[in-house]
Amino acid sequence: MEESLTVQHCPYNARMSEGMLDLVASRFRILGEPYRLRILQLLRRGEMSVAEIVDALDGTQPNVSRHLQLLSQSGIVVRRREGSKAFYSLKKAAALTLCELVHKNLT
Repeated sequence: MEESLTVQHCPYNARMSEGMLDLVASRFRILGEPYRLRILQLLRRGEMSVAEIVDALDGTQPNVSRHLQLLSQSGIVVRRREGSKAFYSLKKAAALTLCELVHKNLT
């Protein structure tokens, strides 16, 4: 039988406003797409160009770019331009930490 969670079990116990709950739900929706999680796993290694991500995922440039744009707009990844090329890297590791927590809970 699983133990019931209380405030003592949760390291973050501040009450969130309705606006903040909406923002958190939006972030979960961004991370709820497996293809985006695959991109984040790749970026764990370091900065990559769009072409490198396309090759690694055997995807198409428009599809990868669309997902990267959403990840960038949400603040999860950061984009750097060099000439005509765009490079992406993780802005914060929090998204990967969240994935790891879910993984630990599933295993």
